[in-house]
Amino acid sequence: MRVCILGDGLSALTLAKALINQNIFVDMFAKKKAYNINQTRTLGISKYNLDFFNKNIINVEKLIWKIKRIEIFTDNLKDEKLLNFKNDNSQLFSIIRNNELYKILENNLFKNKYFKKIITIKENLSLIKDYELIINCDYDHKITKKHFSKKIIKKYNSLAYTTIINHEKIYNDTAVQIFTKLGPLAFLPISKNQTSVVYSIQSRNKKNDNIEELIHRYNFKYKINKIEKIENFELKSLNLRSYHHNNILAFGDLLHRVHPLAGQGFNMTIRDIIEITKIIKKKLEFGLPFDKSVCIEFQNNIRHRNLIFSNGINLIHEFFNIERKSKNDLLSKSIKFFGNNSSINKIFTKIADRGIFF
Repeated sequence: MRVCILGDGLSALTLAKALINQNIFVDMFAKKKAYNINQTRTLGISKYNLDFFNKNIINVEKLIWKIKRIEIFTDNLKDEKLLNFKNDNSQLFSIIRNNELYKILENNLFKNKYFKKIITIKENLSLIKDYELIINCDYDHKITKKHFSKKIIKKYNSLAYTTIINHEKIYNDTAVQIFTKLGPLAFLPISKNQTSVVYSIQSRNKKNDNIEELIHRYNFKYKINKIEKIENFELKSLNLRSYHHNNILAFGDLLHRVHPLAGQGFNMTIRDIIEITKIIKKKLEFGLPFDKSVCIEFQNNIRHRNLIFSNGINLIHEFFNIERKSKNDLLSKSIKFFGNNSSINKIFTKIADRGIFF
Protein backbone atom coordinates (compact mmCIF):
# COMPACT_ATOMS: atom_id res chain seq x y z
CA MET A 1 0.00 0.00 0.00
CA ARG A 2 1.31 3.45 -0.93
CA VAL A 3 0.25 6.88 0.40
CA CYS A 4 1.09 10.34 -0.91
CA ILE A 5 1.97 13.15 1.53
CA LEU A 6 2.23 16.77 0.37
CA GLY A 7 4.67 18.95 2.33
CA ASP A 8 7.75 18.21 4.41
CA GLY A 9 7.07 20.07 7.64
CA LEU A 10 7.19 18.57 11.11
CA SER A 11 3.60 17.24 10.97
CA ALA A 12 4.25 15.65 7.56
CA LEU A 13 7.45 13.92 8.72
CA THR A 14 5.83 12.67 11.93
CA LEU A 15 2.85 11.26 10.03
CA ALA A 16 5.13 9.66 7.43
CA LYS A 17 7.14 7.90 10.16
CA ALA A 18 3.95 6.62 11.81
CA LEU A 19 2.74 5.20 8.47
CA ILE A 20 5.97 3.49 7.41
CA ASN A 21 6.11 1.89 10.86
CA GLN A 22 2.98 0.03 9.67
CA ASN A 23 4.85 -1.04 6.50
CA ILE A 24 3.03 1.49 4.32
CA PHE A 25 5.01 3.05 1.48
CA VAL A 26 5.06 6.86 1.66
CA ASP A 27 5.88 9.18 -1.23
CA MET A 28 6.45 12.71 0.07
CA PHE A 29 6.20 15.59 -2.41
CA ALA A 30 8.00 18.75 -1.33
CA LYS A 31 9.08 22.01 -2.88
CA LYS A 32 12.68 22.58 -3.92
CA LYS A 33 13.14 25.28 -1.29
CA ALA A 34 14.24 23.79 2.02
CA TYR A 35 11.69 23.79 4.84
CA ASN A 36 12.37 26.77 7.09
CA ILE A 37 12.81 25.68 10.70
CA ASN A 38 12.68 28.25 13.47
CA GLN A 39 15.86 27.57 15.46
CA THR A 40 14.50 28.82 18.79
CA ARG A 41 11.01 27.26 18.78
CA THR A 42 10.19 24.36 21.05
CA LEU A 43 7.30 21.94 21.37
CA GLY A 44 5.48 20.70 24.45
CA ILE A 45 4.45 17.04 24.32
CA SER A 46 2.08 15.62 26.93
CA LYS A 47 3.04 12.44 28.80
CA TYR A 48 0.33 10.37 27.09
CA ASN A 49 1.34 11.60 23.63
CA LEU A 50 5.04 11.13 24.38
CA ASP A 51 4.42 7.48 25.32
CA PHE A 52 2.65 6.99 21.97
CA PHE A 53 5.40 8.89 20.12
CA ASN A 54 8.20 6.79 21.61
CA LYS A 55 6.44 3.47 20.95
CA ASN A 56 4.80 4.11 17.58
CA ILE A 57 6.81 6.83 15.81
CA ILE A 58 10.39 7.27 17.06
CA ASN A 59 12.04 7.26 20.48
CA VAL A 60 13.00 10.81 21.47
CA GLU A 61 13.82 10.25 25.15
CA LYS A 62 17.37 11.55 24.65
CA LEU A 63 16.07 14.82 23.14
CA ILE A 64 13.35 15.78 25.63
CA TRP A 65 13.42 17.67 28.92
CA LYS A 66 10.82 16.58 31.45
CA ILE A 67 8.62 19.14 33.21
CA LYS A 68 7.21 18.14 36.61
CA ARG A 69 5.61 21.43 37.63
CA ILE A 70 3.73 24.30 35.98
CA GLU A 71 3.38 27.61 37.81
CA ILE A 72 1.07 30.30 36.45
CA PHE A 73 1.23 33.95 37.46
CA THR A 74 -0.55 37.15 36.45
CA ASP A 75 0.40 40.80 36.69
CA ASN A 76 -2.72 41.49 38.77
CA LEU A 77 -1.61 39.15 41.56
CA LYS A 78 2.06 40.18 41.39
CA ASP A 79 4.24 37.43 42.94
CA GLU A 80 1.31 35.30 44.09
CA LYS A 81 0.79 32.03 42.15
CA LEU A 82 -2.45 31.92 40.21
CA LEU A 83 -2.35 28.19 39.46
CA ASN A 84 0.03 25.39 40.31
CA PHE A 85 0.15 21.97 38.65
CA LYS A 86 2.63 19.31 39.72
CA ASN A 87 3.54 15.65 39.45
CA ASP A 88 6.60 14.89 41.55
CA ASN A 89 6.66 11.19 40.57
CA SER A 90 6.56 11.71 36.80
CA GLN A 91 6.49 14.46 34.19
CA LEU A 92 3.43 16.55 33.35
CA PHE A 93 4.82 17.08 29.86
CA SER A 94 8.14 17.33 28.04
CA ILE A 95 9.85 19.99 25.93
CA ILE A 96 11.77 19.32 22.72
CA ARG A 97 13.41 21.70 20.25
CA ASN A 98 11.68 21.82 16.84
CA ASN A 99 14.91 21.62 14.85
CA GLU A 100 16.18 18.58 16.78
CA LEU A 101 12.92 16.68 16.32
CA TYR A 102 12.86 17.57 12.61
CA LYS A 103 16.45 16.36 12.17
CA ILE A 104 15.97 12.97 13.84
CA LEU A 105 12.76 12.30 11.88
CA GLU A 106 14.30 13.34 8.55
CA ASN A 107 17.46 11.27 9.08
CA ASN A 108 15.47 8.20 10.06
CA LEU A 109 13.06 8.46 7.13
CA PHE A 110 15.80 8.83 4.51
CA LYS A 111 17.26 5.50 5.63
CA ASN A 112 13.94 3.66 5.33
CA LYS A 113 13.05 1.66 2.20
CA TYR A 114 9.36 2.51 2.63
CA PHE A 115 10.00 6.25 2.25
CA LYS A 116 10.69 8.34 -0.83
CA LYS A 117 10.97 12.12 -1.01
CA ILE A 118 10.24 13.73 -4.37
CA ILE A 119 11.38 17.32 -4.88
CA THR A 120 9.18 19.28 -7.27
CA ILE A 121 9.92 22.63 -8.91
CA LYS A 122 6.31 23.10 -10.01
CA GLU A 123 3.19 21.65 -8.40
CA ASN A 124 2.32 19.13 -11.12
CA LEU A 125 -0.98 17.56 -10.04
CA SER A 126 -0.65 14.80 -12.63
CA LEU A 127 2.12 13.31 -10.48
CA ILE A 128 -0.29 12.54 -7.63
CA LYS A 129 -3.54 11.72 -9.45
CA ASP A 130 -3.11 7.92 -9.23
CA TYR A 131 -2.76 7.70 -5.42
CA GLU A 132 -5.73 6.23 -3.56
CA LEU A 133 -5.03 8.44 -0.54
CA ILE A 134 -3.39 11.88 -0.57
CA ILE A 135 -2.63 13.61 2.73
CA ASN A 136 -2.05 17.34 2.35
CA CYS A 137 0.15 19.02 4.98
CA ASP A 138 1.19 21.91 2.71
CA TYR A 139 -0.58 25.16 3.60
CA ASP A 140 0.64 26.89 0.42
CA HIS A 141 -0.09 24.11 -2.09
CA LYS A 142 -2.46 24.86 -4.99
CA ILE A 143 -4.67 21.98 -3.78
CA THR A 144 -5.08 23.86 -0.50
CA LYS A 145 -6.12 27.05 -2.27
CA LYS A 146 -8.53 25.14 -4.52
CA HIS A 147 -10.21 22.71 -2.10
CA PHE A 148 -9.45 23.87 1.47
CA SER A 149 -10.13 27.60 1.41
CA LYS A 150 -13.13 27.54 3.77
CA LYS A 151 -11.74 28.09 7.25
CA ILE A 152 -12.78 29.39 10.64
CA ILE A 153 -10.05 31.93 11.41
CA LYS A 154 -9.45 34.05 14.48
CA LYS A 155 -6.66 36.60 14.18
CA TYR A 156 -5.03 37.64 17.44
CA ASN A 157 -3.19 40.58 15.84
CA SER A 158 -0.18 39.29 17.73
CA LEU A 159 3.29 37.95 17.20
CA ALA A 160 4.91 35.19 19.23
CA TYR A 161 8.55 36.00 19.99
CA THR A 162 10.75 32.98 20.66
CA THR A 163 14.28 32.63 21.94
CA ILE A 164 16.54 30.48 24.12
CA ILE A 165 18.11 31.89 27.27
CA ASN A 166 21.41 30.48 28.53
CA HIS A 167 21.77 30.68 32.29
CA GLU A 168 23.59 29.22 35.26
CA LYS A 169 22.74 25.59 36.05
CA ILE A 170 19.72 24.92 38.25
CA TYR A 171 17.33 22.01 38.89
CA ASN A 172 15.20 23.13 35.98
CA ASP A 173 11.95 21.11 36.01
CA THR A 174 9.34 23.87 36.43
CA ALA A 175 7.63 25.67 33.55
CA VAL A 176 6.43 29.19 34.31
CA GLN A 177 3.71 31.13 32.50
CA ILE A 178 3.02 34.76 33.30
CA PHE A 179 -0.02 36.57 31.94
CA THR A 180 1.52 40.01 31.61
CA LYS A 181 -0.14 43.27 30.56
CA LEU A 182 1.25 42.75 27.04
CA GLY A 183 0.33 39.07 26.70
CA PRO A 184 1.31 35.58 27.93
CA LEU A 185 5.00 34.90 28.56
CA ALA A 186 6.24 31.32 29.00
CA PHE A 187 9.58 30.06 30.38
CA LEU A 188 9.97 26.42 29.26
CA PRO A 189 13.08 24.55 30.50
CA ILE A 190 15.02 22.46 27.97
CA SER A 191 18.09 21.63 30.09
CA LYS A 192 19.76 22.54 33.38
CA ASN A 193 21.25 25.68 31.84
CA GLN A 194 18.89 26.52 28.95
CA THR A 195 15.26 27.64 28.87
CA SER A 196 12.99 28.34 25.92
CA VAL A 197 11.01 31.59 26.01
CA VAL A 198 7.76 32.27 24.15
CA TYR A 199 6.26 35.76 24.49
CA SER A 200 2.97 36.44 22.69
CA ILE A 201 2.51 40.19 22.35
CA GLN A 202 -0.40 42.01 20.75
CA SER A 203 1.64 45.01 19.68
CA ARG A 204 3.47 44.47 16.39
CA ASN A 205 5.85 47.32 17.10
CA LYS A 206 8.11 45.63 19.61
CA LYS A 207 11.78 45.51 18.69
CA ASN A 208 14.06 42.69 19.80
CA ASP A 209 15.73 45.03 22.32
CA ASN A 210 12.32 45.56 23.94
CA ILE A 211 11.72 41.81 24.10
CA GLU A 212 15.06 41.26 25.84
CA GLU A 213 14.20 43.99 28.32
CA LEU A 214 10.80 42.40 29.02
CA ILE A 215 12.37 38.95 29.52
CA HIS A 216 14.73 40.42 32.11
CA ARG A 217 11.86 42.28 33.80
CA TYR A 218 9.71 39.16 34.28
CA ASN A 219 12.53 36.71 34.96
CA PHE A 220 12.70 35.97 38.68
CA LYS A 221 14.39 32.59 38.50
CA TYR A 222 17.43 32.52 36.22
CA LYS A 223 20.87 34.12 36.25
CA ILE A 224 20.97 34.84 32.52
CA ASN A 225 24.30 34.72 30.69
CA LYS A 226 23.04 35.13 27.14
CA ILE A 227 19.81 35.57 25.19
CA GLU A 228 20.01 33.87 21.77
CA LYS A 229 18.58 35.20 18.51
CA ILE A 230 14.96 36.32 18.85
CA GLU A 231 12.60 35.05 16.15
CA ASN A 232 8.87 35.55 15.71
CA PHE A 233 5.81 34.21 13.94
CA GLU A 234 2.24 35.41 13.47
CA LEU A 235 -0.47 34.06 15.75
CA LYS A 236 -3.89 32.96 14.62
CA SER A 237 -6.43 30.27 15.34
CA LEU A 238 -7.57 28.19 12.39
CA ASN A 239 -9.99 25.31 11.82
CA LEU A 240 -10.97 23.89 8.44
CA ARG A 241 -14.70 23.54 7.80
CA SER A 242 -14.14 20.37 5.78
CA TYR A 243 -11.26 17.99 6.44
CA HIS A 244 -11.22 16.37 3.01
CA HIS A 245 -12.04 16.67 -0.68
CA ASN A 246 -12.72 13.24 -2.16
CA ASN A 247 -9.56 11.22 -1.37
CA ILE A 248 -7.46 14.25 -0.32
CA LEU A 249 -7.20 14.67 3.45
CA ALA A 250 -5.99 17.89 5.09
CA PHE A 251 -3.60 17.41 8.00
CA GLY A 252 -1.33 19.14 10.53
CA ASP A 253 -1.23 22.95 10.67
CA LEU A 254 -3.44 23.06 7.60
CA LEU A 255 -6.16 21.33 9.63
CA HIS A 256 -5.93 23.40 12.80
CA ARG A 257 -3.79 26.03 14.48
CA VAL A 258 -4.16 27.26 18.05
CA HIS A 259 -2.65 29.89 20.31
CA PRO A 260 0.59 28.58 21.91
CA LEU A 261 -0.43 29.65 25.44
CA ALA A 262 -1.52 26.09 26.35
CA GLY A 263 1.21 24.28 24.39
CA GLN A 264 -1.36 22.13 22.59
CA GLY A 265 -0.70 22.64 18.85
CA PHE A 266 1.56 19.65 18.23
CA ASN A 267 -0.34 17.58 20.80
CA MET A 268 -3.49 17.99 18.69
CA THR A 269 -1.55 16.73 15.66
CA ILE A 270 -0.29 13.69 17.59
CA ARG A 271 -3.88 12.89 18.62
CA ASP A 272 -4.85 13.16 14.94
CA ILE A 273 -2.06 10.72 14.07
CA ILE A 274 -3.27 8.31 16.75
CA GLU A 275 -6.73 8.42 15.17
CA ILE A 276 -5.67 8.04 11.53
CA THR A 277 -3.29 5.18 12.32
CA LYS A 278 -6.17 3.34 14.05
CA ILE A 279 -8.33 3.77 10.94
CA ILE A 280 -5.54 2.67 8.58
CA LYS A 281 -4.62 -0.31 10.78
CA LYS A 282 -8.24 -1.48 10.59
CA LYS A 283 -8.21 -1.11 6.80
CA LEU A 284 -5.03 -3.19 6.58
CA GLU A 285 -6.41 -5.94 8.83
CA PHE A 286 -9.54 -6.35 6.67
CA GLY A 287 -7.77 -5.85 3.34
CA LEU A 288 -9.82 -2.75 2.53
CA PRO A 289 -8.63 -0.03 0.12
CA PHE A 290 -7.14 3.30 1.17
CA ASP A 291 -9.64 5.68 -0.36
CA LYS A 292 -11.91 8.56 0.64
CA SER A 293 -13.55 6.34 3.27
CA VAL A 294 -10.39 6.93 5.37
CA CYS A 295 -10.95 10.68 5.07
CA ILE A 296 -14.66 10.47 5.92
CA GLU A 297 -14.11 8.30 9.00
CA PHE A 298 -11.26 10.51 10.22
CA GLN A 299 -13.36 13.66 9.86
CA ASN A 300 -16.35 12.08 11.62
CA ASN A 301 -14.21 10.89 14.52
CA ILE A 302 -11.99 13.91 15.12
CA ARG A 303 -13.43 17.17 13.80
CA HIS A 304 -15.76 17.87 16.75
CA ARG A 305 -12.96 17.16 19.24
CA ASN A 306 -10.56 19.54 17.52
CA LEU A 307 -13.18 22.27 17.26
CA ILE A 308 -14.12 22.00 20.95
CA PHE A 309 -10.46 21.97 21.98
CA SER A 310 -9.57 24.96 19.77
CA ASN A 311 -12.52 26.96 21.07
CA GLY A 312 -11.51 26.07 24.62
CA ILE A 313 -8.04 27.53 24.06
CA ASN A 314 -9.59 30.65 22.49
CA LEU A 315 -11.81 30.95 25.56
CA ILE A 316 -8.78 30.81 27.87
CA HIS A 317 -7.08 33.47 25.75
CA GLU A 318 -10.13 35.77 25.84
CA PHE A 319 -10.60 35.23 29.57
CA PHE A 320 -7.05 36.31 30.32
CA ASN A 321 -7.44 39.20 27.89
CA ILE A 322 -10.29 40.45 30.05
CA GLU A 323 -8.26 39.76 33.19
CA ARG A 324 -5.26 41.58 31.71
CA LYS A 325 -7.31 44.70 30.96
CA SER A 326 -9.05 44.63 34.34
CA LYS A 327 -7.86 47.02 37.05
CA ASN A 328 -8.85 44.71 39.91
CA ASP A 329 -7.81 41.20 40.88
CA LEU A 330 -11.31 39.69 41.31
CA LEU A 331 -11.05 37.44 38.21
CA SER A 332 -7.56 36.29 39.17
CA LYS A 333 -8.66 35.39 42.69
CA SER A 334 -11.66 33.48 41.29
CA ILE A 335 -9.38 31.40 39.05
CA LYS A 336 -7.05 30.77 41.97
CA PHE A 337 -9.97 29.61 44.14
CA PHE A 338 -11.13 27.03 41.58
CA GLY A 339 -7.58 26.02 40.71
CA ASN A 340 -6.86 25.13 44.34
CA ASN A 341 -9.60 22.48 44.15
CA SER A 342 -7.70 19.20 43.70
CA SER A 343 -10.49 17.56 41.65
CA ILE A 344 -10.67 20.47 39.19
CA ASN A 345 -6.87 20.54 39.05
CA LYS A 346 -6.79 16.85 38.07
CA ILE A 347 -9.43 17.37 35.34
CA PHE A 348 -7.42 20.23 33.80
CA THR A 349 -4.27 18.08 33.91
CA LYS A 350 -6.01 15.13 32.20
CA ILE A 351 -7.48 17.33 29.46
CA ALA A 352 -4.04 18.81 28.73
CA ASP A 353 -2.53 15.32 28.70
CA ARG A 354 -5.06 13.35 26.64
CA GLY A 355 -7.48 15.84 25.09
CA ILE A 356 -11.17 16.55 25.65
CA PHE A 357 -12.44 12.95 25.53
CA PHE A 358 -9.80 11.27 27.69
